[in-house]
Amino acid sequence: MASVQLPWKLRLIYAACKWIVNLSHRPDDTINRRLQSLTDPKTSPSKTPRNGVVSSDTVINSSQDLWFRCFTPTTTTTAAAHGGDDGRSLPIIVYIHGGGFAFYSASSTAYDSWCRRLSSELNAVVVSVNYRLAPEHRCPTQYEDCFDTLKFLDENLDKLPVNVNPKLCFIAGDSAGGNLVHHVAVKASEYEFSSLKLIGLISIQPFFGGEERTESEIRNSGGLLLSVEDTDWYWKMFLPDGSDRDHPAVNVFGPKSSLDISRVKYPSTLILIGGLDLLYDWQIKYYDGLKKAGKEVDLVEDPNAFHGSHMFEELPGSALFIKGIQDFMGKQMNKENY
Repeated sequence: MASVQLPWKLRLIYAACKWIVNLSHRPDDTINRRLQSLTDPKTSPSKTPRNGVVSSDTVINSSQDLWFRCFTPTTTTTAAAHGGDDGRSLPIIVYIHGGGFAFYSASSTAYDSWCRRLSSELNAVVVSVNYRLAPEHRCPTQYEDCFDTLKFLDENLDKLPVNVNPKLCFIAGDSAGGNLVHHVAVKASEYEFSSLKLIGLISIQPFFGGEERTESEIRNSGGLLLSVEDTDWYWKMFLPDGSDRDHPAVNVFGPKSSLDISRVKYPSTLILIGGLDLLYDWQIKYYDGLKKAGKEVDLVEDPNAFHGSHMFEELPGSALFIKGIQDFMGKQMNKENY
């Protein structure tokens, strides 16, 4: 793997977190949640603006621990920029966090900071979904939770800021969240929303795979955050018992997939990838699969990005990804005549 120039503090944080996470993996494919929590500090919502953004939590289903954190910028220029005059000017990004389907939440400090940054820099309302985690809850629970969040928002616009425009809705996610947004978008294509209109999908270093070992998995394994052994473990504890990595949840254009994506009403898509990500080849396969199916899809690549590096504002590639998302959203909103 090519060397990554990181500040020494970040290297120490990565090394410590990876060590603890690996220790939390039990031989029976369960997770020591108490130990793992040492790597996952939490942040509370704030009615006082932090970096120009306020936040609040809304429960969807308490028995399933399904809820979301809503981030709202305290100032807006979207209406002026896009000609909106109806008082509902802000786009909404429904964000699905990563973590191998097994880690993190909408209250995790890392994702609270990332979603707050998206809200501030993209001038958008960000709804960060807290879905149930594997292995306690296996596939397809996560897809169902995220889709149920879309339906809840569609039916309960009063739970959102008054200046949100539901017709300017994007669905976004990173890593495992990038996998989830794909499958949720497919499911949403079959549902008639009364208020929400999905106009774009944003997939940041999505987590896909297969039985095949790709060149990038071999070249970039043993990286700062993710190894092939890690990805194998995540798939094993996420998928239904007896499944292999060619399961359609993993290998969306693979030999076991029966879905003809060309027949799906799939939203315009942005895929953001990194050259040092061991999942790079699978992400290119995803891009190529959408293109061959005739879908509108853009690609932004940072050759120096490793898996998860977009979360670190001090790394230059993070700003590149933000700019790519901003340009994509602007293009999609202009198509809606706003």
